[in-house]
Amino acid sequence: MTMNRRDALKSVALMMGGTMVGASALLSGCSPEHQIEGLNFGPDDIAFLDELGDTIIPETDTPGAKAAGIGPFMVMMVKDCYDAEQQKTFVDGLNTIRKDFKSEHGKDFVGAPAEERLSYLNGMYEKYKASGDSRDPQVINMLRDLTVLGYFSSEIGATQALNFVETPGRFDPCIPWSDSDKAYAI
Repeated sequence: MTMNRRDALKSVALMMGGTMVGASALLSGCSPEHQIEGLNFGPDDIAFLDELGDTIIPETDTPGAKAAGIGPFMVMMVKDCYDAEQQKTFVDGLNTIRKDFKSEHGKDFVGAPAEERLSYLNGMYEKYKASGDSRDPQVINMLRDLTVLGYFSSEIGATQALNFVETPGRFDPCIPWSDSDKAYAI
């Protein structure tokens, strides 16, 4: 779960290849046949998703995921692209994070310091990796994938976190680049 922006960019490339949850619906352009009827997320849920996203991609020298509006983006993706099983996994996972964080830290996730939130999510991810169970907290992968996809496809992510060259631009096949340079926006 510990991720810097460079790791996030690598994840974007993988997601664009279709490895994220809900990718089949996203890539086919169709809504899944079976979805939860009346699935709604309230303002508290969106604020919670904003904080989760901001924990994954925090504000540094560029705005974080919350500034990019990651909460509403996640809601849209879950409601429009996930099937009923994935939606249930996502909602159950969010409820588990809320409940477990509050019992472990004695306060809500939204009001907690960023270090505690990050430590909790990293611990949850490490337990997930160690268990070897692909079903365990699948919500961690969903949150990470949605945050990275939403952030880097937003205006803030594409223009401030990535090197943005407005189209139409000229084709320049050989440009100098080093590991410290920003990746180019798609």
